[in-house]
Amino acid sequence: MSVRCIQDGLTGFVTLDNPPVNAIGREMRQGLLEAVAWAEGLNLDRVIVTGAGRAFAAGADAKEFDGPPLEPYLPDVLDAIERSFVPWIAAINGVALGGGAEIALACRMRIMGPGAQIGLPEVTLGVIPGAGGTQRAMRLCGLETALELIAFGKPMGAKAALAAGLVHAVEDDPVEAADMVNTEELLCVVPTWELPAPEMDVAAFSAVRENLAKRSPGQIAPHRAVEVMEAGLGLDFAEAMALERATFLDLKSGDQSRALRHMFFSERAAKAPADLPAAPQITQVAVVGGGTMGAGIAYACLSVGLSVVLLETDADGVARATENVERLIVAGLKRGRLDDSSAEVLRARLVITDDYGAASGSSLAIEAAFEAMEVKKEIFAKLDAALPADTILATNTSYLDIDEVAAGTKDPSRVLGLHFFAPAHIMRLLEIVQGAQTGDRALAMGFGLAKLLKKVPVLAGVCDGFIGNRIFSRYREEADFLLMDGAVPWEVDEVMEAFGYAMGPYEVGDLSGLDIGFANRRRQDATRDPKRRYVPIADRMVNEGRLGRKTSVGWYRYPGGGGKVVDPLIEDLIAEEAHFAGVTRAEIPDDVVRERLLLAMINEAANILGEGIAHSAADIDLVTVFGYGFPRWRGGLMHFADAWGVVEIVEKLRLLEAQDPVVWAVSPVLAECAAAGMALTDWRAKG
Repeated sequence: MSVRCIQDGLTGFVTLDNPPVNAIGREMRQGLLEAVAWAEGLNLDRVIVTGAGRAFAAGADAKEFDGPPLEPYLPDVLDAIERSFVPWIAAINGVALGGGAEIALACRMRIMGPGAQIGLPEVTLGVIPGAGGTQRAMRLCGLETALELIAFGKPMGAKAALAAGLVHAVEDDPVEAADMVNTEELLCVVPTWELPAPEMDVAAFSAVRENLAKRSPGQIAPHRAVEVMEAGLGLDFAEAMALERATFLDLKSGDQSRALRHMFFSERAAKAPADLPAAPQITQVAVVGGGTMGAGIAYACLSVGLSVVLLETDADGVARATENVERLIVAGLKRGRLDDSSAEVLRARLVITDDYGAASGSSLAIEAAFEAMEVKKEIFAKLDAALPADTILATNTSYLDIDEVAAGTKDPSRVLGLHFFAPAHIMRLLEIVQGAQTGDRALAMGFGLAKLLKKVPVLAGVCDGFIGNRIFSRYREEADFLLMDGAVPWEVDEVMEAFGYAMGPYEVGDLSGLDIGFANRRRQDATRDPKRRYVPIADRMVNEGRLGRKTSVGWYRYPGGGGKVVDPLIEDLIAEEAHFAGVTRAEIPDDVVRERLLLAMINEAANILGEGIAHSAADIDLVTVFGYGFPRWRGGLMHFADAWGVVEIVEKLRLLEAQDPVVWAVSPVLAECAAAGMALTDWRAKG
């Protein structure tokens, strides 16, 4: 049974028990409804409801997400709890999220453990609270706090919930504290549904809508939540509850909710393959290179309790690395993520040196040096000589051939790629790249590190750019084709920002530095297909010193190091290059810009899937969302392609292929899916 009821005198103890997080399914809803009748039949003084294990209840049962609602419905169950003559107390012992929070809000009283959290994160799944969360929260903690809690879906800790009025007390043992509540005091607590709705606050609604426009552009659910809360101010409780439920059910069947649920399940499934051995224990990590990326990796490892030996080439490198890591520690102090004591603990676990022998106790070494094969081979030779034979060696390369790196070591089975994304201590994606000879132990180490760092791990094969950068390179290539054919950078950026990206490709290029892409193109010169169209506009930018933000000028100008400003000189530069190439430029409509960029990425991603570089369409979705800013609410690149329709995509690609059969050759995977009426999500390699 997912609900256990025990009587002790005049107190009933109801335990939510559906491991691992007490998800609320049909059986639990039925059990709660029966518990109301049980308590009333015994004429109890009170019911104390809590969760088994570490959670109170973490929302709806995932198995029911895509099906029709099943009776008894949660709003009806909570209405029975709230209106029962036996008052219920929620003893919140762990996370109470979504429906779990709504159970607690329907109780007469709420007591939290000090480490517990309560929240209504439904908007992150493309819906709104559907069992009274919008109405009860604003009656308990006021309009402004409730709007923040619901529209942005961020949980509150115990202290914040107490200060907001969402709970009545914070106690080390919330069940014991609930048992000790004076009966008269309990009966004096007004049921939430009887509390008046807050007064209308035009400024609060205006502020939250303005904030949503910045933080959640393109997303429907947060705005619908705000609308329901605003309308609820002028309705009686039952009418407001009916509006909330109708809105929830409408959103639940929508494209955005399906996309966000897909991402939720894909993220949850991102873990080590079942046939891998247990991850070796990690206590110390060596990081080679103390630049921006290496310092970020080192800081991330320090933050989860690992010791780090940061290796540099000489005394100057050691000084730079020290400064880079310290800058991150200071930033953590300013943001309140560290206090002085924890900052000192991090510093104490860090050694920065040019002596590779100092890293001999490391179970894992991560190279994060300059993106050049000769540099990486030299570093791996040093690591191979200095570290024990069982130390796993990883490279953070973004593009280079891991098999070539591994070939220079005594044991290539201990070499893998760990491709972090900048800033490494913040970005959640980790591409784990498996070389031809990478062993299971090395892969297990990679997945073990991802789990420690709370990264989203995606297994990738070896090719130029792996999954993410290969797709991004094709995206940037097509953007440059659009420039040559008639677009300008700010038009391209605006189109992709309207689609849902935080930045378009040209602003991203300015942020990372145009010299990085330039160096990568020079590396590819020797192997580039001479029949493939090439646009030299970005090369000319670099040759003229326009490297992006670092030089205050790139595709945009950055006066005084501030925000971007459109640079008319770019239009002249593009026009000149088009003239040299014999291209007649013409205005390109926004929908064509968007379509060509998306088709280019989808076609490349399908090739990556077909070649086995990615193991599933869902893995590509994780990479594009967590590493490259594809809008999560569109479900990732491949989910979006399935929603668009594979048949239509192939038809459009065929038209482009007729114009340029080299660049636009249709992926065999897409052609196969279109012919079979199959979704990319369902495609699997034969054999």
